[in-house]
Amino acid sequence: MPDPVTYRGATYPWQADHIGHMNVMWYVGKFDEATWNFFAGIGLTPSYFRDRQRGMAAVQQNIAYKQELMPGDIIEVRTRVAEIRDKVIRFTHEMRNAEHGEVAAVCELTCVHMDRAARKSCPFPDAVRAAAAARLAAQASP
Repeated sequence: MPDPVTYRGATYPWQADHIGHMNVMWYVGKFDEATWNFFAGIGLTPSYFRDRQRGMAAVQQNIAYKQELMPGDIIEVRTRVAEIRDKVIRFTHEMRNAEHGEVAAVCELTCVHMDRAARKSCPFPDAVRAAAAARLAAQASP
């Protein structure tokens, strides 16, 4: 089962740096958009965050840049669950040039579920943990 697509987009001329390829700040932004789509897919929707006064805090992010993206390139990000715990989720985004499939960058994130009122970590709801665990199990299947 392929990892779900969590972002599709393109690079634009204003996203290029002095070398002519997409600047690192735009990789981070596109990975961030993929993160919110990933969260929604496991039940961490905007309504959930608003209604329950919850949030997510990224506590670690590692990006490996593999291949340049140039203005006009089409991008696709797929996301894979690495680990789900009581209050923590780890996942990996893989950004590809959608035209030829080459991996452009890989981003690994560790995020903590937060109670915004208390300003401290709190457990995920059971349904969210179950959805993430189901994705993890599906990834392990051939």
